[in-house]
Amino acid sequence: MKSLKLTGLAFCALLALSTTTFAQDITVAVAGPMTGSESAFGRQLQNGAEQFVADANDAGGVLNKKLKLFVGDDACDPKQARSIAERIASRGIPFVAGHFCSSSSIPASEAYADGNVLQITPASTNPLFTERNLWNVLRICGRDDQQGVVAAEYIVKNFKGKNVAILNDKTTYGKGLADETKKALNKAGFQEKMFESYNKGDKDFNSIVSRLKRDGIDLVFVGGYYQEAGLILRQMRDQGLKAILMAGDALNDREFASITGPLAEGTLFTFGPDPRNKPTAKAIVEKFKARGIDPEGYTLYTYAAMQVWAQGAAKAGTTDPMKVMKTIKAGAWDTVLGKLEFDAKGDIKQINYVIYKWDDKGNYAELDPGKGT
Repeated sequence: MKSLKLTGLAFCALLALSTTTFAQDITVAVAGPMTGSESAFGRQLQNGAEQFVADANDAGGVLNKKLKLFVGDDACDPKQARSIAERIASRGIPFVAGHFCSSSSIPASEAYADGNVLQITPASTNPLFTERNLWNVLRICGRDDQQGVVAAEYIVKNFKGKNVAILNDKTTYGKGLADETKKALNKAGFQEKMFESYNKGDKDFNSIVSRLKRDGIDLVFVGGYYQEAGLILRQMRDQGLKAILMAGDALNDREFASITGPLAEGTLFTFGPDPRNKPTAKAIVEKFKARGIDPEGYTLYTYAAMQVWAQGAAKAGTTDPMKVMKTIKAGAWDTVLGKLEFDAKGDIKQINYVIYKWDDKGNYAELDPGKGT
């Protein structure tokens, strides 16, 4: 019995040692569409998070502890997003960078709030995300009621007297952006010729394109994601419709050009000033490129989300989500995107959307405001 007792004590000692060793790591999460139709954006989020974790660990970690990364796949599905959020919360993970789709971020945020998880989305732009008085939400990006205004201002300036159609995919993001763009256009005295919806995942848009032709549409604004937008553009050209296609930030991935080929030329979209060109991102961009990764779209936004959390935790001296959130909202943080601050709701204070234009070689660049279309 003595031998068995010692063995039991030894096992307990080993278990305690194992637990202590595990406690030296801090697990953080990134969540988004790692599979599904928006997986290109999931890769952006994961690339940004992985690079930050590697860089942070090389620099000694956070609070003298190494970071470990948990990757959650929501496939841009609201139910799956909530399930992932509950899983992250059950693991005691204090922070998540995510999600991408607003239709995922919004339901997930409620599970995170209940489960004591601080959430910073790099990409969800629907205003509702920060309009529900939740204690745990921040966003690094802007909002659709800001993005839509910029799109509308461009349309009013460059398409006065022209026929404009607004399409949306009925999702939280797509419908929200289309509504905000319409609202801003109408406020400026510009009335769209057509306002129509389709289902995300649709592939045949010929009936909509026929209506666009019938109405003599000069510009088609799409509130939706790059897959459907790319197919709409192709089918417009197939029917001989030369209207300009314009959309929001969900066109910011080269997968759009892989769908359209050279037909992408002239397509417009709204997004923040290219973070890859910021002096504050230069060293990190070089690290990505050394790995063969182009940190386009929301890659650097995700890196910045992780930076904000890590600096907040370091200053607070804890990973306790509520204490870290209080610290973050009270401060200003140096990131690859520049210095960032947040308002009481959790929205970023530094906002400036610009217009981008695709060329026929699969590249896009900021459009000179003085040159119009």
